[in-house]
Amino acid sequence: MRPIRTLLFGAGGLLALWIGWGAYVSHTTERVPSETLERFDGIEVRRYPRSVLAETTAPDDGTAFRRLFRYISGANARSEDIAMTAPVTTRGESISMTAPVRTDSESDDVRMAFYLPSTYTPDTAPTPTASDVRLVVEPPRTTAVRRFSWYATDKRVDRERSRLLEQLSQRGIEVRGESTLLQYNDPWTPPFMRTNEIEVALEDVPARVRPVTS
Repeated sequence: MRPIRTLLFGAGGLLALWIGWGAYVSHTTERVPSETLERFDGIEVRRYPRSVLAETTAPDDGTAFRRLFRYISGANARSEDIAMTAPVTTRGESISMTAPVRTDSESDDVRMAFYLPSTYTPDTAPTPTASDVRLVVEPPRTTAVRRFSWYATDKRVDRERSRLLEQLSQRGIEVRGESTLLQYNDPWTPPFMRTNEIEVALEDVPARVRPVTS
């Protein structure tokens, strides 16, 4: 009985450390600022200010992530370490990454981007030393997002995307371009603590949408 009890205590300690790590990362990672305009049916309409991103296009999400991680780890003109922000954005056929990431695709390739901390402007952001990483300025935009948890598998992403588009269509809200996967956690965060979102840009903000307070 004693070996079993020891194993159970050990497993419990590891689980506590795992959960603690997830909570620490979630509370210490800077998030891209936004204003919530409306909430309905599990959807949030947001307004984002102009943002600066480091972006790359690669055959797969793993390659894209490593390129961008090298950039924020010092592969830039100033050899500067850059704090990671959330979310990471991803657009592409294969979507299962870490945070913060944004990903989208115009072909079979994956286009991934890291948002830079809000202290950086287009003039002050360090220039990437790798030719396959570029700085991008994203203008102010209004988006609709649907949140979900656990790992962002292709099946789960497709399901949440369909729900988001269907709900917006029912309200007569037009979208622009492809959907984007937003992920807010690093690879070691427990799946039940993970935050993911499907995001689409909106053509116009309906007149009924007004800022909301939490």
